[in-house]
Amino acid sequence: MLVATGRPFYKLFMFKPIILPGSSSSLASSRKAPSPSLSFRVTAALLLIVPVSQIFISLILKTTRKIPSNVSVSPPKMDQTQPRFVIQASEAESMAKASGLTLTELLPSLVKSAQTLARPTISKFHVAAVGVGPSGRIFVGVNLEFPGLPLHHSVHAEQFLVTNLSINAETHLDYFVVSHAPCGHCRQFLQEIRGAPEIKLLITSEENPEFTPLSKLLSHRFGPDDLLDKELPLLLEAHNNGLSFLSENYNLPNVISNGYTVSDKLKFAAFEAANKSHAPYSGSPSGVALMDSDGKIYKGSYTESAAYNPSLGPVQAAVVAYIAGGGGDYDKIVAAVLVEKDGAVIKQEPTARLLLQSISPECQFKVFHCNSGV
Repeated sequence: MLVATGRPFYKLFMFKPIILPGSSSSLASSRKAPSPSLSFRVTAALLLIVPVSQIFISLILKTTRKIPSNVSVSPPKMDQTQPRFVIQASEAESMAKASGLTLTELLPSLVKSAQTLARPTISKFHVAAVGVGPSGRIFVGVNLEFPGLPLHHSVHAEQFLVTNLSINAETHLDYFVVSHAPCGHCRQFLQEIRGAPEIKLLITSEENPEFTPLSKLLSHRFGPDDLLDKELPLLLEAHNNGLSFLSENYNLPNVISNGYTVSDKLKFAAFEAANKSHAPYSGSPSGVALMDSDGKIYKGSYTESAAYNPSLGPVQAAVVAYIAGGGGDYDKIVAAVLVEKDGAVIKQEPTARLLLQSISPECQFKVFHCNSGV
């Protein structure tokens, strides 16, 4: 499971020290200077007592309650050296309490900083989505684009957000806030979550933003209810596709290239991702595991949409895990394994190879096939 570090959230925002006019390293030396006004002395005393960063964050967060249309407020910037894609429930609760906000009121204040984590290398259009589920944890999603590849390989912020929830075993999306209105692609993708019409959404770029049900953005929806039996698990719910390795590649020797090994650990991480894949429409589950140059492993599951086109490939899902887990440039990805069902009507290998070749040309790539007992 990939989760955020325990570092206090306010340390992710960087501030320059405030230097008070006429201040000195020695308080006694100021006695010969002209006596400052009472208001100045009170202000200076407060700044010495209360951490400046705490005051600044408190002011920023409280502005999310109601911001006059003629006032422009700049939110704090997230420290790019340690990006955060998951905020634990206890920390999220403390942040909301300290700012006098509810957890859902806190979400809009995080969007601006989250946008800086996006990787829109083609459009330069940064989108972020910030959501919360039943656990009380806060999750972040951003858009990703891949130069040299067709645009349909891109990952939308809402897809990143939902994949981030799935990676961290969050069972539902209750509320989310997005920097710009979700496109039709994302409105459809979100329908894979049970009770999707009742998910509450707020768009920060609107003039008077407020939470509204997702059903208002897609009133006549097409989704799992139209194609699947009611008892089948939906996205974010537990899946077990009953996969098992084919006997001829279960003990396939590890391949060494450029000093890196495709280990059993990497192979079984992809196998686990494939078993959790949400692929009820094609019956073609698959999963990908990536390894970086430090030996850390990231895995992602293929996710299908009832409308087919909004489906998210396993490499994209694993890339989401890589970025959310603190991964850097794509060329740090040195090995990848795809596990997919033998004879499946949907084959991920050609597309997976194309995407990996584009973002990390030296990445070693192996494919293993499975049977399904389901």
